[in-house]
Amino acid sequence: MDDDKPITEQAMDTITAAVEATKDAAVTAVKKVRKAAKKAAKKVAPKKASKKKAKKAAKKTSKKATKKASKNAAKKSSKKAAKKAAKKTAKKATKKAAKSKKKAKKAKR
Repeated sequence: MDDDKPITEQAMDTITAAVEATKDAAVTAVKKVRKAAKKAAKKVAPKKASKKKAKKAAKKTSKKATKKASKNAAKKSSKKAAKKAAKKTAKKATKKAAKSKKKAKKAKR
């Protein structure tokens, strides 16, 4: 400590020096933390898939989706066809029954 300077001035100088040292330390610490975080992120994050792999994966999923859709469509159409056929046969059966009734009436006469 200087005896020439007043105590308040000496205290201010000391505080300023401490503040600057702390600031520098904080800046370097932040830089180090950022660098470490980037390094860790690189290790943890999945690597970029190559375009070929991405395309293949997309194709696979789209193939699955189309397969599923076609399966569902086939199911639906078969159900519809079965319903239609059942309706037709029921209609035919009623017509046949009516015809046979008419024939039976005619035969009685």
